[in-house]
Amino acid sequence: MSKCISPLQVGDQAPEFSSHDQSGVSRSLSDYSGTKLVLYFYPKDNTPGCTTQACNLTENFSELTKHGIKILGVSPDSEAKHLKFIAKFDIAFDLLADEDKSVHKAFGVWGEKKFMGKVFDGTHRTTFLIDENGKIVTIISKPNCKDHAAEVLAGFGI
Repeated sequence: MSKCISPLQVGDQAPEFSSHDQSGVSRSLSDYSGTKLVLYFYPKDNTPGCTTQACNLTENFSELTKHGIKILGVSPDSEAKHLKFIAKFDIAFDLLADEDKSVHKAFGVWGEKKFMGKVFDGTHRTTFLIDENGKIVTIISKPNCKDHAAEVLAGFGI
């Protein structure tokens, strides 16, 4: 198992990626050129922390979009699981189905975790704030799921 140590730092160009969202539409970093992007990685749909985080971003969606911010969630869940999660909680943004973990690995957020004495590979909950030119402006390595939208606004200097 590999430890997760993201090589990315503030000021770096965000890695180009390509993956499918919940509807099977291909999404890539270049699709968001010219806009501020919240690219947030979370472990699993329908778990307490992940649901709280997605709902907080949804509750504050209009405030975030007012500032030109787009949101894209990423987990290893399938398109079908994402569709159910979005429908159940009325999530206001797209979710990438990164089943092969290629986007996770490009951003350095897939690696060794420990939970209740067990060691396993998984997603390290991390949010990357990317500016209009594709540069990383903030990395939130342990987001506050209950107040993540405020962290995003602060991270963009808003």
